[in-house]
Amino acid sequence: MRRAKYLGWALLAAACSDDAVLAQHDAFVATEVAAFDEPWAMTFLPDGRLLVTEKRGRLKLWAPDGTIRDIAGVPRVAYGGQGGLGDVVLHPGFGENGLVYLSYAEPGESGTSGAAVARARLVLDESGGALEDLQVIWRQVPKVTGNGHFGHRMAFGDGYLWISSGERQKFDPAQDLQSNLGKIVRLRDDGSVPGDNPFAERGGVAAEIWSLGHRNPLGLAFDAQGRLWNVEMGPRGGDELNFVRRGANYGYPLVSEGDHYSGRSIPDHATRPNLAAPAIAWNPVISPSSLMFYDGDEFPDWRGSAFIGGLSSQSLVRVVFDGERAREAERFAMGQRIREVEQGPDGAIWVLEDGSRGSAGRLLRLTARTGDSSR
Repeated sequence: MRRAKYLGWALLAAACSDDAVLAQHDAFVATEVAAFDEPWAMTFLPDGRLLVTEKRGRLKLWAPDGTIRDIAGVPRVAYGGQGGLGDVVLHPGFGENGLVYLSYAEPGESGTSGAAVARARLVLDESGGALEDLQVIWRQVPKVTGNGHFGHRMAFGDGYLWISSGERQKFDPAQDLQSNLGKIVRLRDDGSVPGDNPFAERGGVAAEIWSLGHRNPLGLAFDAQGRLWNVEMGPRGGDELNFVRRGANYGYPLVSEGDHYSGRSIPDHATRPNLAAPAIAWNPVISPSSLMFYDGDEFPDWRGSAFIGGLSSQSLVRVVFDGERAREAERFAMGQRIREVEQGPDGAIWVLEDGSRGSAGRLLRLTARTGDSSR
Protein backbone atom coordinates (compact mmCIF):
# COMPACT_ATOMS: atom_id res chain seq x y z
CA MET A 1 0.00 0.00 0.00
CA ARG A 2 1.26 3.48 -0.88
CA ARG A 3 1.30 5.73 2.16
CA ALA A 4 1.55 9.46 2.35
CA LYS A 5 4.41 10.78 4.46
CA TYR A 6 3.53 11.05 8.14
CA LEU A 7 3.13 14.75 8.80
CA GLY A 8 3.65 14.65 12.57
CA TRP A 9 1.67 15.78 15.55
CA ALA A 10 3.68 19.01 15.71
CA LEU A 11 1.65 20.27 12.73
CA LEU A 12 -1.54 19.48 14.60
CA ALA A 13 -0.39 21.32 17.70
CA ALA A 14 0.40 24.36 15.57
CA ALA A 15 -2.99 24.19 13.88
CA CYS A 16 -4.87 24.00 17.20
CA SER A 17 -4.69 27.68 18.05
CA ASP A 18 -6.27 29.29 21.09
CA ASP A 19 -9.18 30.32 18.83
CA ALA A 20 -10.04 26.64 18.31
CA VAL A 21 -10.44 25.89 22.02
CA LEU A 22 -14.15 25.28 22.63
CA ALA A 23 -14.35 24.46 26.32
CA GLN A 24 -12.25 23.82 29.38
CA HIS A 25 -13.65 21.31 31.83
CA ASP A 26 -12.00 20.59 35.15
CA ALA A 27 -10.32 17.56 33.58
CA PHE A 28 -9.70 18.50 29.93
CA VAL A 29 -9.55 21.11 27.22
CA ALA A 30 -11.69 20.48 24.10
CA THR A 31 -10.18 21.80 20.88
CA GLU A 32 -11.84 21.85 17.46
CA VAL A 33 -9.69 20.10 14.85
CA ALA A 34 -11.99 19.79 11.80
CA ALA A 35 -15.66 19.58 10.78
CA PHE A 36 -17.56 16.99 8.75
CA ASP A 37 -21.03 16.48 7.27
CA GLU A 38 -22.96 14.07 9.55
CA PRO A 39 -19.90 12.07 10.64
CA TRP A 40 -20.61 8.63 12.11
CA ALA A 41 -17.30 6.90 12.88
CA MET A 42 -13.53 7.27 12.76
CA THR A 43 -10.39 5.17 13.00
CA PHE A 44 -6.73 6.15 13.03
CA LEU A 45 -4.26 4.82 10.49
CA PRO A 46 -0.81 3.73 11.70
CA ASP A 47 0.76 6.92 10.26
CA GLY A 48 -1.50 9.18 12.36
CA ARG A 49 -4.03 10.08 9.69
CA LEU A 50 -7.70 9.51 10.34
CA LEU A 51 -10.51 7.88 8.36
CA VAL A 52 -13.94 9.43 8.99
CA THR A 53 -17.25 8.15 7.64
CA GLU A 54 -20.09 10.50 6.73
CA LYS A 55 -23.64 9.11 6.75
CA ARG A 56 -24.44 10.25 3.21
CA GLY A 57 -21.87 7.77 1.91
CA ARG A 58 -18.52 9.53 1.91
CA LEU A 59 -15.26 8.31 3.42
CA LYS A 60 -12.83 11.09 4.33
CA LEU A 61 -9.09 11.05 5.04
CA TRP A 62 -7.96 13.69 7.54
CA ALA A 63 -4.27 14.49 8.06
CA PRO A 64 -2.64 16.28 11.02
CA ASP A 65 -1.79 19.24 8.75
CA GLY A 66 -5.55 19.87 8.44
CA THR A 67 -6.10 18.58 4.90
CA ILE A 68 -9.18 16.45 4.21
CA ARG A 69 -9.39 14.28 1.10
CA ASP A 70 -11.90 11.81 -0.31
CA ILE A 71 -11.53 8.05 -0.50
CA ALA A 72 -13.25 6.65 -3.60
CA GLY A 73 -14.95 3.29 -4.00
CA VAL A 74 -17.45 3.47 -1.11
CA PRO A 75 -20.50 1.22 -1.71
CA ARG A 76 -23.92 2.79 -2.33
CA VAL A 77 -25.78 3.37 0.93
CA ALA A 78 -29.44 3.72 1.92
CA TYR A 79 -29.29 7.19 3.44
CA GLY A 80 -32.13 8.44 5.61
CA GLY A 81 -33.19 8.36 9.25
CA GLN A 82 -30.53 6.34 11.05
CA GLY A 83 -29.35 4.76 7.79
CA GLY A 84 -26.24 5.51 5.81
CA LEU A 85 -22.53 4.86 5.99
CA GLY A 86 -21.63 3.64 9.46
CA ASP A 87 -18.58 2.23 11.17
CA VAL A 88 -15.00 1.90 9.94
CA VAL A 89 -12.31 -0.32 11.46
CA LEU A 90 -8.92 -1.64 10.38
CA HIS A 91 -7.98 -5.28 10.11
CA PRO A 92 -5.53 -6.18 12.92
CA GLY A 93 -2.96 -6.91 10.18
CA PHE A 94 -3.65 -3.65 8.33
CA GLY A 95 0.07 -2.80 8.15
CA GLU A 96 0.61 -5.87 5.97
CA ASN A 97 -2.71 -6.32 4.12
CA GLY A 98 -4.22 -2.80 4.01
CA LEU A 99 -7.72 -4.13 4.73
CA VAL A 100 -10.45 -1.75 5.92
CA TYR A 101 -13.97 -2.76 7.04
CA LEU A 102 -17.03 -0.57 6.52
CA SER A 103 -20.57 -1.02 7.80
CA TYR A 104 -23.52 0.66 6.13
CA ALA A 105 -27.24 0.54 5.44
CA GLU A 106 -27.62 -1.36 2.18
CA PRO A 107 -30.69 -0.74 -0.02
CA GLY A 108 -32.89 -3.74 -0.85
CA GLU A 109 -35.97 -4.44 -2.89
CA SER A 110 -39.38 -2.77 -2.42
CA GLY A 111 -38.10 -0.08 -0.08
CA THR A 112 -36.31 -2.41 2.30
CA SER A 113 -32.81 -2.05 3.69
CA GLY A 114 -30.43 -3.79 6.04
CA ALA A 115 -27.03 -3.33 7.58
CA ALA A 116 -24.08 -4.80 5.70
CA VAL A 117 -20.34 -5.07 6.26
CA ALA A 118 -17.81 -4.91 3.43
CA ARG A 119 -14.05 -5.15 3.41
CA ALA A 120 -11.66 -3.66 0.89
CA ARG A 121 -8.01 -2.82 0.40
CA LEU A 122 -7.22 0.82 1.10
CA VAL A 123 -4.81 2.32 -1.42
CA LEU A 124 -3.68 5.87 -0.65
CA ASP A 125 -2.18 8.43 -3.01
CA GLU A 126 -1.60 12.17 -3.21
CA SER A 127 -5.25 12.91 -4.04
CA GLY A 128 -6.63 10.77 -1.21
CA GLY A 129 -7.09 7.18 -2.24
CA ALA A 130 -9.56 4.45 -3.04
CA LEU A 131 -11.07 1.22 -1.79
CA GLU A 132 -10.15 -1.67 -4.08
CA ASP A 133 -11.47 -5.24 -4.34
CA LEU A 134 -14.47 -4.44 -2.15
CA GLN A 135 -16.39 -7.51 -0.98
CA VAL A 136 -19.57 -7.68 1.14
CA ILE A 137 -18.92 -10.26 3.88
CA TRP A 138 -22.04 -9.93 6.08
CA ARG A 139 -25.66 -8.80 5.83
CA GLN A 140 -28.62 -8.44 8.16
CA VAL A 141 -31.24 -11.10 7.54
CA PRO A 142 -33.89 -10.26 6.59
CA LYS A 143 -33.91 -6.81 5.01
CA VAL A 144 -36.95 -4.93 6.30
CA THR A 145 -38.74 -1.60 5.86
CA GLY A 146 -37.91 1.38 8.04
CA ASN A 147 -34.73 3.33 8.62
CA GLY A 148 -33.90 2.77 12.29
CA HIS A 149 -31.87 0.56 14.60
CA PHE A 150 -29.19 -0.72 12.26
CA GLY A 151 -26.60 -0.96 15.03
CA HIS A 152 -23.66 -2.05 12.81
CA ARG A 153 -20.74 -1.23 15.11
CA MET A 154 -17.69 -3.46 14.64
CA ALA A 155 -14.74 -4.58 16.74
CA PHE A 156 -11.84 -6.95 16.28
CA GLY A 157 -10.84 -9.05 19.28
CA ASP A 158 -9.84 -12.55 20.29
CA GLY A 159 -8.97 -13.24 16.65
CA TYR A 160 -12.49 -12.55 15.34
CA LEU A 161 -14.68 -9.83 13.85
CA TRP A 162 -17.66 -8.87 16.00
CA ILE A 163 -20.67 -6.95 14.65
CA SER A 164 -23.61 -5.45 16.55
CA SER A 165 -26.90 -5.85 14.73
CA GLY A 166 -29.94 -3.80 15.74
CA GLU A 167 -33.49 -5.20 15.73
CA ARG A 168 -34.63 -2.56 13.20
CA GLN A 169 -37.50 -1.45 15.45
CA LYS A 170 -39.24 -4.78 14.76
CA PHE A 171 -39.04 -6.08 18.37
CA ASP A 172 -39.53 -9.87 18.05
CA PRO A 173 -36.59 -10.64 15.71
CA ALA A 174 -34.25 -9.96 18.65
CA GLN A 175 -35.47 -13.29 20.11
CA ASP A 176 -35.61 -15.22 16.81
CA LEU A 177 -32.58 -17.39 16.00
CA GLN A 178 -33.66 -17.53 12.36
CA SER A 179 -32.79 -13.83 12.09
CA ASN A 180 -29.57 -11.98 12.95
CA LEU A 181 -31.48 -8.81 13.89
CA GLY A 182 -31.06 -7.80 17.53
CA LYS A 183 -27.89 -9.86 17.91
CA ILE A 184 -24.14 -9.62 18.29
CA VAL A 185 -22.44 -11.83 15.73
CA ARG A 186 -18.98 -13.38 15.68
CA LEU A 187 -17.23 -14.06 12.38
CA ARG A 188 -13.80 -14.77 10.98
CA ASP A 189 -12.16 -11.83 9.24
CA ASP A 190 -13.42 -13.04 5.83
CA GLY A 191 -17.03 -13.29 7.02
CA SER A 192 -17.06 -17.07 7.44
CA VAL A 193 -18.61 -18.54 10.57
CA PRO A 194 -16.51 -20.13 13.34
CA GLY A 195 -17.56 -23.67 14.13
CA ASP A 196 -17.51 -23.04 17.89
CA ASN A 197 -20.15 -20.28 17.93
CA PRO A 198 -22.86 -21.11 20.49
CA PHE A 199 -25.59 -21.88 17.91
CA ALA A 200 -23.35 -23.21 15.14
CA GLU A 201 -25.04 -26.62 15.07
CA ARG A 202 -28.33 -24.99 13.99
CA GLY A 203 -26.74 -23.84 10.75
CA GLY A 204 -27.93 -20.93 8.63
CA VAL A 205 -27.96 -17.44 10.07
CA ALA A 206 -28.19 -18.82 13.64
CA ALA A 207 -24.61 -20.03 13.33
CA GLU A 208 -23.36 -16.40 13.26
CA ILE A 209 -24.96 -15.44 16.57
CA TRP A 210 -22.94 -14.91 19.75
CA SER A 211 -25.63 -13.24 21.88
CA LEU A 212 -29.24 -12.18 21.41
CA GLY A 213 -31.99 -10.01 22.86
CA HIS A 214 -30.36 -6.68 21.92
CA ARG A 215 -32.28 -3.59 20.83
CA ASN A 216 -30.05 -0.98 19.17
CA PRO A 217 -26.42 -1.76 20.08
CA LEU A 218 -24.34 1.26 19.06
CA GLY A 219 -21.09 0.62 20.92
CA LEU A 220 -18.88 -2.47 20.93
CA ALA A 221 -15.42 -2.72 22.50
CA PHE A 222 -13.03 -5.02 24.33
CA ASP A 223 -11.49 -4.11 27.68
CA ALA A 224 -7.85 -4.73 28.61
CA GLN A 225 -8.75 -8.18 29.98
CA GLY A 226 -10.24 -9.24 26.64
CA ARG A 227 -13.87 -8.99 27.75
CA LEU A 228 -16.42 -7.75 25.23
CA TRP A 229 -18.87 -5.01 26.23
CA ASN A 230 -21.66 -3.25 24.38
CA VAL A 231 -23.85 -0.21 24.93
CA GLU A 232 -27.31 -0.03 23.44
CA MET A 233 -30.27 2.29 23.37
CA GLY A 234 -33.24 1.11 25.36
CA PRO A 235 -36.83 2.03 24.56
CA ARG A 236 -38.35 4.85 26.68
CA GLY A 237 -35.70 4.56 29.36
CA GLY A 238 -33.42 1.63 30.00
CA ASP A 239 -30.23 2.35 28.03
CA GLU A 240 -27.78 -0.48 28.78
CA LEU A 241 -24.13 -1.35 29.23
CA ASN A 242 -23.73 -5.13 28.89
CA PHE A 243 -20.92 -7.57 29.48
CA VAL A 244 -21.38 -9.74 26.39
CA ARG A 245 -21.32 -13.45 27.22
CA ARG A 246 -21.35 -16.44 24.91
CA GLY A 247 -24.93 -17.49 24.08
CA ALA A 248 -26.50 -15.04 26.55
CA ASN A 249 -29.96 -13.55 26.01
CA TYR A 250 -30.20 -9.89 27.11
CA GLY A 251 -33.96 -10.00 27.05
CA TYR A 252 -35.32 -7.42 24.62
CA PRO A 253 -38.28 -7.08 24.05
CA LEU A 254 -39.28 -9.53 26.80
CA VAL A 255 -37.64 -7.42 29.52
CA SER A 256 -36.13 -3.96 29.76
CA GLU A 257 -35.49 -1.31 32.39
CA GLY A 258 -37.57 1.01 30.18
CA ASP A 259 -41.01 0.87 28.58
CA HIS A 260 -42.37 1.08 25.03
CA TYR A 261 -42.79 4.54 23.51
CA SER A 262 -46.53 3.88 23.40
CA GLY A 263 -46.46 3.81 27.19
CA ARG A 264 -47.01 0.05 27.35
CA SER A 265 -45.01 -1.43 30.21
CA ILE A 266 -42.14 -3.89 29.70
CA PRO A 267 -41.26 -6.18 32.64
CA ASP A 268 -37.92 -5.41 34.31
CA HIS A 269 -34.96 -7.78 34.09
CA ALA A 270 -35.54 -8.77 37.71
CA THR A 271 -38.71 -10.58 36.65
CA ARG A 272 -36.74 -12.94 34.41
CA PRO A 273 -33.51 -14.00 36.19
CA ASN A 274 -32.78 -16.44 33.34
CA LEU A 275 -32.15 -13.44 31.06
CA ALA A 276 -28.92 -11.45 31.33
CA ALA A 277 -29.27 -8.13 33.17
CA PRO A 278 -27.25 -5.04 32.21
CA ALA A 279 -24.19 -4.01 34.17
CA ILE A 280 -25.62 -0.46 34.10
CA ALA A 281 -29.06 0.77 33.07
CA TRP A 282 -29.79 4.47 32.56
CA ASN A 283 -33.16 6.11 33.14
CA PRO A 284 -33.22 9.00 32.26
CA VAL A 285 -31.39 7.82 29.18
CA ILE A 286 -28.02 8.94 27.85
CA SER A 287 -28.69 7.71 24.25
CA PRO A 288 -25.34 5.88 23.90
CA SER A 289 -23.69 6.13 20.49
CA SER A 290 -20.25 4.57 20.93
CA LEU A 291 -17.90 2.88 23.38
CA MET A 292 -14.14 3.11 23.93
CA PHE A 293 -11.76 1.77 26.59
CA TYR A 294 -8.92 4.13 27.48
CA ASP A 295 -5.30 3.11 28.12
CA GLY A 296 -3.35 6.21 27.10
CA ASP A 297 -0.84 8.51 28.80
CA GLU A 298 -2.67 11.84 28.43
CA PHE A 299 -5.04 10.96 31.29
CA PRO A 300 -3.23 8.38 33.48
CA ASP A 301 -5.96 8.30 36.14
CA TRP A 302 -8.49 7.22 33.50
CA ARG A 303 -6.67 4.12 32.31
CA GLY A 304 -9.08 1.21 32.33
CA SER A 305 -12.13 3.47 32.16
CA ALA A 306 -14.65 3.27 29.35
CA PHE A 307 -16.03 6.33 27.59
CA ILE A 308 -19.50 6.46 26.05
CA GLY A 309 -20.70 9.12 23.64
CA GLY A 310 -24.15 10.49 24.48
CA LEU A 311 -26.58 11.78 21.86
CA SER A 312 -29.69 13.18 23.57
CA SER A 313 -27.67 13.68 26.77
CA GLN A 314 -25.06 15.67 24.80
CA SER A 315 -22.40 14.20 27.02
CA LEU A 316 -19.31 12.09 27.38
CA VAL A 317 -19.83 9.45 30.09
CA ARG A 318 -16.93 7.84 31.95
CA VAL A 319 -17.51 4.35 33.38
CA VAL A 320 -15.28 2.44 35.82
CA PHE A 321 -15.16 -1.30 36.37
CA ASP A 322 -14.66 -3.88 39.09
CA GLY A 323 -14.41 -7.13 37.17
CA GLU A 324 -17.79 -7.66 35.51
CA ARG A 325 -19.41 -4.88 37.56
CA ALA A 326 -19.52 -1.29 36.37
CA ARG A 327 -20.73 2.14 37.42
CA GLU A 328 -20.86 5.62 35.97
CA ALA A 329 -18.00 7.64 37.47
CA GLU A 330 -18.65 11.05 35.93
CA ARG A 331 -20.39 12.78 33.07
CA PHE A 332 -19.03 15.67 31.02
CA ALA A 333 -21.49 18.08 29.40
CA MET A 334 -20.37 18.61 25.79
CA GLY A 335 -23.23 20.85 24.60
CA GLN A 336 -23.61 18.81 21.39
CA ARG A 337 -24.76 15.32 20.40
CA ILE A 338 -21.72 13.03 20.57
CA ARG A 339 -21.64 10.33 17.90
CA GLU A 340 -18.20 8.71 18.34
CA VAL A 341 -15.33 8.60 20.81
CA GLU A 342 -11.87 7.14 20.14
CA GLN A 343 -8.42 7.20 21.69
CA GLY A 344 -5.82 8.76 19.43
CA PRO A 345 -2.21 7.64 18.95
CA ASP A 346 -1.23 10.75 20.93
CA GLY A 347 -3.17 9.49 23.99
CA ALA A 348 -5.77 12.25 23.63
CA ILE A 349 -9.48 11.46 23.51
CA TRP A 350 -11.00 12.26 20.12
CA VAL A 351 -14.71 12.96 19.76
CA LEU A 352 -17.03 13.36 16.77
CA GLU A 353 -20.18 15.40 17.08
CA ASP A 354 -23.25 13.95 15.40
CA GLY A 355 -23.77 16.68 12.83
CA SER A 356 -27.59 16.54 13.04
CA ARG A 357 -30.32 18.24 15.10
CA GLY A 358 -28.19 21.34 15.49
CA SER A 359 -24.85 19.64 16.12
CA ALA A 360 -21.99 21.00 14.04
CA GLY A 361 -20.26 17.70 13.14
CA ARG A 362 -16.95 18.83 14.58
CA LEU A 363 -13.95 16.64 15.34
CA LEU A 364 -12.70 17.50 18.83
CA ARG A 365 -9.44 16.63 20.55
CA LEU A 366 -9.60 16.41 24.35
CA THR A 367 -6.34 16.97 26.22
CA ALA A 368 -5.52 17.31 29.90
CA ARG A 369 -5.50 20.80 31.34
CA THR A 370 -2.03 22.21 31.90
CA GLY A 371 -1.03 21.50 35.46
CA ASP A 372 -3.74 18.86 35.90
CA SER A 373 -2.69 16.59 38.76
CA SER A 374 -3.93 13.54 36.85
CA ARG A 375 -1.10 13.85 34.32
